[in-house]
Amino acid sequence: MKKRIFILGLISLFASMNAQRIQKGEAQINVGIGVANGWGTPVSVGVDYAVHNDITVGIEGSYATKKYTGDIKGSWFGAGLNGNYHFNTLLKIPNKWDVYAGATLAYNSFSYKYNGSDYDYFDGKSSGVGFAGQVGGRYFFTNNLAFHVELGGGTVASGGKAGLTYKF
Repeated sequence: MKKRIFILGLISLFASMNAQRIQKGEAQINVGIGVANGWGTPVSVGVDYAVHNDITVGIEGSYATKKYTGDIKGSWFGAGLNGNYHFNTLLKIPNKWDVYAGATLAYNSFSYKYNGSDYDYFDGKSSGVGFAGQVGGRYFFTNNLAFHVELGGGTVASGGKAGLTYKF
């Protein structure tokens, strides 16, 4: 049994040594949960495509819902386009790490229901297009799978998020 655990450990070690951030022409999908300042716990999904070894563009969506006191329930949806610069080449960061910063242009829609009917809590000023910056990082523990953390961004999860990235 100990021998099997040792062999599995070696395989995992060698697999993680080949881990590599996204390169030109590759794509990755990101899924995560976030923080959204009193709006519930957002879930997000996005896809990034590397147009250069140091630059990605992508799309992202996020959704959150929260029940407040009484019969008020809020729902939030955000969808946006993002661009990121990856600092690995510039700062000579090992490829199993991916450190980036960028900007997102997103549309966010907020709606509320009171007793099952629409309720305009913000008097019609709650939805619209926004522009925001983000900074984040990933750690690839296999060639295709990473853990990511990001702060900022232009969608409902703009307070921050964490999750998994799969590179294909």
